[in-house]
Amino acid sequence: MALTEDQKIIKKEYAGYKRKVTEIAGDIHDIVEDTIWNDYKKLIELSQKVQVAMEPVLEYKAKYDFLK
Repeated sequence: MALTEDQKIIKKEYAGYKRKVTEIAGDIHDIVEDTIWNDYKKLIELSQKVQVAMEPVLEYKAKYDFLK
C-alpha cells in the first residue's frame, strides 16, 4: 500500500527522530569501545539523552500504525 503525502511527511519526521537516537547511541558505543576509562562519566548524560530522544519515536510508533 502506497503512503499518502501526509504519511510520507510523518515518516520523514519519524526517521529524523530515530536518527537522533542512533547518533547518541553511536556516541555511547564510541565511548564503550575506545575511551571508557576516561569518559565513563559521560555515559550517564548520554543515557538520559537517549531516553528523552526516544519519547517522540515511541509516540509516533504508537500513534501511526504504518510506522510499525
